[in-house]
Amino acid sequence: MAEKKVSTSHTASIRDTAAKQTARLPLFEKDNYQWMIIGAVVVAIGMFIMSGGKNPDPNQFDAKLVYSTTRITIAPILILAGLVIEIYAIFKRPKAHQ
Repeated sequence: MAEKKVSTSHTASIRDTAAKQTARLPLFEKDNYQWMIIGAVVVAIGMFIMSGGKNPDPNQFDAKLVYSTTRITIAPILILAGLVIEIYAIFKRPKAHQ
């Protein structure tokens, strides 16, 4: 048996207006992109801090340089904070939607 799909003019007009509204509104606005750039910069700073400097003597291992608080605590916190900022930037609704 074949089913008939009946579309009333009211539901068709609702779909048309919804399609027109979504076509006009941009996905991201300038504010979203600014937050994305801020998040990317924070992640980059965290990566830079984690990389650290080089050992003065390449033949000797210095645990204080490798396992410093900056590299194992502060840098990962900065990277995670940058990712949280990125998530906020993606989910932040444009002012036209609010």
